Amino acid sequence: MVMDIRLTRIDDRLIHGQVATVWSKATGIERILVVSDEVANDELRKFLLKQAAPPGIKSNVVTKRKLIEVYQDQLFDGMKIMLLFASPQDVVDVVEAGVDLQIINIGGMRFSEGKKMITNFISVDGKDIQSFLRLAEAGIELEIRQVPTDRKTDLIQLIKKEKMLQ
Repeated sequence: MVMDIRLTRIDDRLIHGQVATVWSKATGIERILVVSDEVANDELRKFLLKQAAPPGIKSNVVTKRKLIEVYQDQLFDGMKIMLLFASPQDVVDVVEAGVDLQIINIGGMRFSEGKKMITNFISVDGKDIQSFLRLAEAGIELEIRQVPTDRKTDLIQLIKKEKMLQ
């Protein structure tokens, strides 16, 4: 048995009000794992993210390597977990290392130089699109929803509609 991953979300804000309250209630999780090499090495950001977790829910910030190590750990057997990633590239790395994900929720990817907005809260560049395509090819559903009550939008269909595939 492995950890019970209730939600895998890409959101560059990581833990924030919406995620902390709405998604944790809707998924019935016990623990939030923020998976980011960058944040794991930043004591202040780690501290702030732990403070942002909702009452009664533990949060940890781990490196990609650590997630891969603990994924099969009996300590996490059946534990209801939310995985939070800042980028699709990080998700590709853990999936290719054997972490089994079925659905990835894309919550927020902010606009920056070289990115194109595909919704009012998701902006992607070529590297992001390549990562999403690799995840889709691995049979993972990629859905866009800000909150659980939103209608699901298929990310790959949206990218195709925006004519962003080379």
